[in-house]
Amino acid sequence: MCPGKDRKKVAADLKAIYRAETESAAQDRLFEFQAKWDGKYPTIGQSWRRNWEQVIPFLASPQEIRKVIYTTNAIESLNRSLRKAVKTRGHFPNDETATKLLYLAIRNLTAKWKMAPREWASAMNQFAILFDDRLQAVGM
Repeated sequence: MCPGKDRKKVAADLKAIYRAETESAAQDRLFEFQAKWDGKYPTIGQSWRRNWEQVIPFLASPQEIRKVIYTTNAIESLNRSLRKAVKTRGHFPNDETATKLLYLAIRNLTAKWKMAPREWASAMNQFAILFDDRLQAVGM
């Protein structure tokens, strides 16, 4: 979508959108982004507009939770490992077999995890405020 020469500038302008304090501020940043970049890269702004309803719940989260969510390296690593586990197996006789394989893959991966992200403690505090009943249900 965006060549290397403009990538850092475009990414900085996109960061202003998802780091905005409120939904209306994020929408203002998106208008600014489109005014600046639509001439060169119209598909980026269009994609954000088209998917705005999926962005709004993210913007409703506190900043501490957002920091953990938009850092996707851990999520991408997990997905890659799960795809690798499924791909090497090929096919499964039933859903239960696939579920067991994914469970074992996740269990093996979590054994390798050394430490939580820096922001995790403050994010957990926010999760406890917002979802206390759910955290108690799973024993956290």
